[in-house]
Amino acid sequence: MEWKNIWRGMAMGTSDLIPGVSGGTIAVILGIYDQLIEAISGVFSRYWKKYIGFLIPLAIGMGTAIIALSRVIEYLLLEYYAPTQFFFIGLILGIIPLLFVEFKSRASIRPVHVIAMVVATILVASMAFLNPVDSSIMTDVTFGTALLLFFSGWLGSMAMLLPGISGSFVLLLIGVYPTVISAISNFNLLIIGIVGAGVAVGFIVSSKVIRYLLANFPGMTFSVIIGLVIGSLAVVFPGVPASGVMWILSIVAFIAGVIVVRLLSKYSV
Repeated sequence: MEWKNIWRGMAMGTSDLIPGVSGGTIAVILGIYDQLIEAISGVFSRYWKKYIGFLIPLAIGMGTAIIALSRVIEYLLLEYYAPTQFFFIGLILGIIPLLFVEFKSRASIRPVHVIAMVVATILVASMAFLNPVDSSIMTDVTFGTALLLFFSGWLGSMAMLLPGISGSFVLLLIGVYPTVISAISNFNLLIIGIVGAGVAVGFIVSSKVIRYLLANFPGMTFSVIIGLVIGSLAVVFPGVPASGVMWILSIVAFIAGVIVVRLLSKYSV
């Protein structure tokens, strides 16, 4: 068992609670993205025993963070929205140079890669102008809402694995984010189970696709990943802080985010 994956999973789980921040981005910072994709893709094959030791501690860490911090994240987003988002902007800006280093180790940058990067950046940045569905919290589960929650989990998990695209933001756009957060906070096992089943299916499908692309088209795949990460800055940007105190807290949080990336990338592998 790779028990150090518990704290890695906690970092990923925490980020997945924030609309606009991707657990895949944190996996890249931690230097385990390729290994994560391979493990999720391979755990449902006949070689599953090879990947269990990697995934179980990671899942424990993610689950622990999501359950323990869901209320904390709700509070921070409500009371300190701008500083919280600027912390993640610091994380994102800190990871971009690391991604270019990873890119150059896999392929040479060509004009087609730059075009793909720009297109991916624009696509993700445009999500900042989409209006999330204003939805109330669902407590009663019908067949229709169960389908919605299942496929929301499916889409959200596919987004989680892609650096730069936030699973939480996808849930927010669909209109089920408040329901999912409330279910986690209040231990609504039925809703958690339905969304979790969708997440599991999404992980299986998307991990196999990403693994294939990384193996066969590494340059183009990393071009798109870098574009997704850069574009996510527009999604995370909270606007200009409203007061001097929030300005100071936002600057401190931004610097802390950059420092955290450096520390994580230095000591993670």
